[in-house]
Amino acid sequence: MSPRNPKPDARARILRAASDLLATGGRNAVTTRAVSAAAGVQPPTIYRHFGDMQGLFEAVARDTFATYAREKASREPTNDPVEDLRQAWDRHIAVSLAHPDVFALLYSAPSVDAYRPVIEEGVALLQALVARIAEAGRLRVDVAHATDLLHAAGTGVTLTVAATPPEERDPRLSETVREAILTAITVPGTGEAPDEPPGAASTAERVAVHAVALRALLTETPSVLSPAERLLLCDWLDQLATTRSPGAPMRRASDSPRS
Repeated sequence: MSPRNPKPDARARILRAASDLLATGGRNAVTTRAVSAAAGVQPPTIYRHFGDMQGLFEAVARDTFATYAREKASREPTNDPVEDLRQAWDRHIAVSLAHPDVFALLYSAPSVDAYRPVIEEGVALLQALVARIAEAGRLRVDVAHATDLLHAAGTGVTLTVAATPPEERDPRLSETVREAILTAITVPGTGEAPDEPPGAASTAERVAVHAVALRALLTETPSVLSPAERLLLCDWLDQLATTRSPGAPMRRASDSPRS
């Protein structure tokens, strides 16, 4: 019979020890000697499971954000995709600030490339939220650009707040940045009070919103068009979505890393 409370395996103990040391003492506290002592293993065991300390740091980052990512992905969407994105922003900032040293690992040069898979998992979840806004006809810009804006802004807010002593933090910072980005990338929904009177948006603006919506919806019907037809239509839609005025730059579908 197995014991009622089996002792966690060596890999799990090492991960927990490294996570605890990182949370209490920062990256410099996570040494081979400290981790092996806290986990109750010999130093070679760390390298057998993780290759090296960089591999251990990567595993800690993945493990820390995996639970959050699963919870985020499992949430039932509401009828308001913009509000869903707003709530997701707040949860992301809260989780990142709860684990500031882990978050700093993800974006600290020169090791940022090592954490690219972890970062991309989070960006993919963000992009899915943005795509729902586009499909609802409420996105002013293309999905890739909106995702990049939100990711950059969220990263900047987290790093800025984490580097500020708690007593000096501005509690309005995250909300102000969040609403500024949402205002820039979305249009009001039915029943909302827009900043501009109805009809104030230019023809180009209205065309752009519809182009973004159709571009997003094409992902749900991949077999309707041939690959060549799909590429051409996406190119046209991207030009309509990114052209607001004469002389505004055009971005082709092939320029988007997430097209």
